[in-house]
Amino acid sequence: MIRLYYAPRTRAVRVRWLLEELEVPHELVRVAFVAPSGGFFAQSTPTGKVPVLEDDGVAFGESGAIVEYLVDRYGAGRLAPPVDSAARGLYLQWLHFAEGTASVPLSTLLWHVLYKGDADAVPTVVADARERAHTTLLVAERALATSDYLPGPDFTAADIQLHFTCAVARVFGVLDDRHPNLQAYLSRLEARPAFQRATAD
Repeated sequence: MIRLYYAPRTRAVRVRWLLEELEVPHELVRVAFVAPSGGFFAQSTPTGKVPVLEDDGVAFGESGAIVEYLVDRYGAGRLAPPVDSAARGLYLQWLHFAEGTASVPLSTLLWHVLYKGDADAVPTVVADARERAHTTLLVAERALATSDYLPGPDFTAADIQLHFTCAVARVFGVLDDRHPNLQAYLSRLEARPAFQRATAD
C-alpha cells in the first residue's frame, strides 16, 4: 500500500489530488506542518519534508518527482502523453515549470512575508519578487489563451502540479485581474471531483 505523508495547504495536496484522479489506494499519514523559520527538514516524515511517498519500501520526496513517478507507474496511459510522443516534451516543460520557474519568486515572498516576517525590512526584495512572479505567471496566462489546460488540450498531471503554484500566487495577491485566463483555469481545476475529494478537509 502506498503511504503519503501529508499536511494540508502544502505541496502534498498535489500528490493527494493525483492519487484521487488515478484512483490509487493509499494510506494518508497526516503530519502537522512545522514552519521552517528555525531551519529546514523539520517535518515529522522520513525525509523531514512534506510530501513524502512510500512505495515498495522506498520513501522519497519532492512533489514533482512524486507526481512524475505516480503517473509513470500507476497512470496506465492517463494524465500524461506517451513517452515516445512529440507532446511529451511540452508536458514535461509545464510539469517542471511549476517548481523550477514559477514558484521561485513566490518562495521568496513566502519566506519573507510568512516565515521570517521581515517583509517591511526588505521592501525592495519583496517588490522584486512580486514583479518576477507576475512576469512568470504571464507565460502561463498567454498559453491559456488558446487552451483550457497546459500544455493542452487535455487535463494532465502538469495541471495538478501548476495548480498549487497558482493557488499560492492567488493567496499573495500576485494572481489578480491581469490574469483572467489563469483565474478561469483555477476554477476549472478546482471544480474537478478528485480535487474536491482531496481538499474536502
